[in-house]
Amino acid sequence: MMDYQKLLVVVDPTTDRQAALARAVKLASANNASITVFLSIFDFSYEMTSILSGQEREAMREGVVAQRKAWLDDIVEPFKTDNVAIETEVIWHNRPFESIIQHAINGQYDVIVKGTHEHDKLKSVIFTPTDWHLLRKAPVPVLLVKDHDWPVAGKIVCAINVSSEDETNQSLNVKIIKHAKKLAKQFDAQVHLVNGYPGTPVNLAIELPDFDSHSYSETIRYQHEERITYLANAYDISSDFCHVREGLPEDVIPELAEKLDAELVILGTVGRTGISAALIGNTAEHVIDSINCDLLAVKPDGYKSPLDEA
Repeated sequence: MMDYQKLLVVVDPTTDRQAALARAVKLASANNASITVFLSIFDFSYEMTSILSGQEREAMREGVVAQRKAWLDDIVEPFKTDNVAIETEVIWHNRPFESIIQHAINGQYDVIVKGTHEHDKLKSVIFTPTDWHLLRKAPVPVLLVKDHDWPVAGKIVCAINVSSEDETNQSLNVKIIKHAKKLAKQFDAQVHLVNGYPGTPVNLAIELPDFDSHSYSETIRYQHEERITYLANAYDISSDFCHVREGLPEDVIPELAEKLDAELVILGTVGRTGISAALIGNTAEHVIDSINCDLLAVKPDGYKSPLDEA
């Protein structure tokens, strides 16, 4: 699962500069891995033209696909090395995220790598960007790449959730740390654990005059620190690299990532769909727009994508 032997790289058709491909080649080179560079395209105008026969439409589609394939092959050429096999794939599909996830499932890929940029906050309420769909519905880890470089002896931040002790959550924490340790070894990086804990509920302090909010807050902090230290010890991570802060994860994680000048944040994401996802959003989604480094999102073991038809 954490071998990164098969990487699916999603390219951005609007630019020749492919940060995700460059990052994937770096990841793959140490593992003798294979990369598929993937582009999903669709042009509604070709589907709407009633003047054309089905055969003519098909021929035009094939022409567009061939054109994009040639462009993709040119993009890929400079990245080819002896120990990384790269192939290209162009698919005609009207929903990019679906074609990406289905390709990842069918090809049994280990990770999806995709370039990202800041989302327009208003638009993302109406149109859910492909990134968000991938975070929610892809069964494999998703690496969203920004322009921030991965230096030698850099820092990887693991967003750990210790407020719940259920098994799914605990195994997700372990999975996050294992991904971080593997990448840290490959890139000679430090692994940091970060955790945000909730502050004192205001209504408690108001309704109970004798309520000692300071000692309540200290107890919560101590509990979180204890659990983080336990995890750090189990995976040989220095206590100096454990960061427990009061606040929401979507505030605490970006703040720490910026302070450390981290190259990568790794967090767990649970696939939520429907109304709860639209209203509450997902910590990962809030974090994407607030960090200036890469983000690796991993799902709990046994997660099954709603798009997995098998």
